[in-house]
Amino acid sequence: MFRVISVNLNGIRSAVNKGFLPWVATQRADFVCMQELKAQAGDMTADMVNLKGYHSYFHYAEKKGYSGVGVYARHEPARVIEGVGVPEIDAEGRYLELVYDELSVISVYVPSGSSGELRQAAKFSFMDYFFGHLAQLFESGRQVLLCGDWNIAHKEIDLKNWKGNLKNSGFLPEERAWMTKVLDELGWVDVYRRLYPDTTGDAYTWWSNRGQARANNVGWRIDYQIATPALAATAKKSAIYKGERFSDHAPLTVDYDYRLNGAAKNNTRVSPA
Repeated sequence: MFRVISVNLNGIRSAVNKGFLPWVATQRADFVCMQELKAQAGDMTADMVNLKGYHSYFHYAEKKGYSGVGVYARHEPARVIEGVGVPEIDAEGRYLELVYDELSVISVYVPSGSSGELRQAAKFSFMDYFFGHLAQLFESGRQVLLCGDWNIAHKEIDLKNWKGNLKNSGFLPEERAWMTKVLDELGWVDVYRRLYPDTTGDAYTWWSNRGQARANNVGWRIDYQIATPALAATAKKSAIYKGERFSDHAPLTVDYDYRLNGAAKNNTRVSPA
């Protein structure tokens, strides 16, 4: 069995100051997939990079204090793929894939479009490209797990105030339809929803910092673990940790009854052509 955690940190330095690393040390996770590092290599402390018991991998954004993804992994992969091969996407540090013999574990951060039309257009552009990438991953015949902040609440059950957000980024009809195609047309599985198809408020993973959204649980479920069907079928339980507040997101944990093969003593880092 292995345990996977996905969490948007809204700044790794901020999250570490709020106790994130000691919490990770208690979780016995095999993989901790992180999004929105908001840091470059020079900003990372030894504690962040050399977490005891883990190999650490990061894909930083070129822009300072922005985006970026990472993975802490107990098992050293055979390969590490940084980016998807599209310069405008890879410059923002949105994709990191750890490759084992029969499994890939990916940390992905889908853009937010909430800041205006230009960023919403960038989000749609990412989604257009990423759909084809998801199709290729699915057709590879390998087991794949994508963890991350997708910045989309899929259905009405996935956010508190769905009626008031029908025209807002993150719950636009085009975004929700895209998510449906990812699941129903390509065949990917939303692991949390497979386990808990009817859960509402307990499923939220993000709350606005405005007002009393978190206190009143006016939240959204926008953080996912999306898996190929055979891997998703091994998921036994999931939890969303709200005991401590490391960021405006809560960590999403899933336990899988899956044996990992193909860890390597010497890995190679590659960038897609």
